[in-house]
Amino acid sequence: RLSIEDIQGRNCLTDFHGMELTRDKLCSVIKKWHTLIEGWTDVRTTDGYTVRMFAIAFTKKQDNAVSSNVYAQASQVRLIRKRMVEVMNAEAGKVALRDLVKNLIAESIGKEIEKRGKKIYPLQNVFVRKVKILKKPKFDITRLMELHGDSGRDEGMAMERPETEAAQNTLTAEIGAMDE
Repeated sequence: RLSIEDIQGRNCLTDFHGMELTRDKLCSVIKKWHTLIEGWTDVRTTDGYTVRMFAIAFTKKQDNAVSSNVYAQASQVRLIRKRMVEVMNAEAGKVALRDLVKNLIAESIGKEIEKRGKKIYPLQNVFVRKVKILKKPKFDITRLMELHGDSGRDEGMAMERPETEAAQNTLTAEIGAMDE
């Protein structure tokens, strides 16, 4: 999710406001006979944002397992949850919000949790399920303009052929008339 911070003419300057796994993705990874492990933490990024992060993980069946279920013991779940919180604090606490968003898109935090947690119990489908912005630093238009590249022009791709008159809507026609 993005929130509009400032409007300049026809352009809206947005900032990160939160992220959530879609319902269909979440439902597709939840399975019977597996332990679901969730953890959350509040982290302060280097640029002053306070972020609440929620992580989710599932136990993984071993290749040589005979039992149909793969439940982790309560002590193992607590240790995995502790590692989740440590990884989220370490990964998000040392970067700015912009870099945190890049890490969330690349799912590098989930991979790190899986790597650190599989020493306790094998894990699969480890994701940062949800991210909320709890506190934002004081609004600074210069920082927001740096975030948007300070270009002020549209970064869209140029059209290869001109629009026909039948396909032109009134807004496009008005803009074309203003340009000429």
